[in-house]
Amino acid sequence: MPDYAIAHALHVLAVILWIGGVGFVTLVVIPSLASTSPGERMRVFHRIEGRFAPQARIWVLLAGASGLWMCWRADLWSRFADARFWWMHAMIVVWAVFALMLFVLEPLVLHRRMAASPSPERDFARLRTMHRVLLLLSLIAAGGAAAGSHGLY
Repeated sequence: MPDYAIAHALHVLAVILWIGGVGFVTLVVIPSLASTSPGERMRVFHRIEGRFAPQARIWVLLAGASGLWMCWRADLWSRFADARFWWMHAMIVVWAVFALMLFVLEPLVLHRRMAASPSPERDFARLRTMHRVLLLLSLIAAGGAAAGSHGLY
C-alpha cells in the first residue's frame, strides 16, 4: 500500500507544519508582543497571523484529507467505536476546531470584531489564552496519536 505510506507521510508533515506554527505563535510571537502597546500588539499580531493563516489552512486541509484517506484506505472506521483509540477522536476534534477557526470564525467574525473592539488588552488576553488551550489540546492529540498508533494503549 504505497499510497497509504504517502498519505501517512503527508499527514505527519502537515501536522508538523500546522501545530509547529501554532506552537511558534503561542510560545514565541505572543509573548514577544506582550511588551508592546495594546493597539500595536494586535496590529503586529494580525500582520504576522495574516502570513501564517493561509499556510495553516493548507496544512489543515492536507492533514484532514490525508487522515480521511488513511481511514478509508485501511478501513479504520471500527476504531471509532473502541475507547482505546481515543486519540483518533482527539485528532478529529482538534482538526474540526482549527478548521472552524481558520475557515469560518477568523475571516467572518473575529477579524471584524477585533478591529472594532474597544478593549485590545482584553482581546489580546483572550487570544493568548485561546492559543495556549489550542496548543495544549493539539499536543495531547498528537502525543496520543504517536503513542497510540504504536500500540501504547
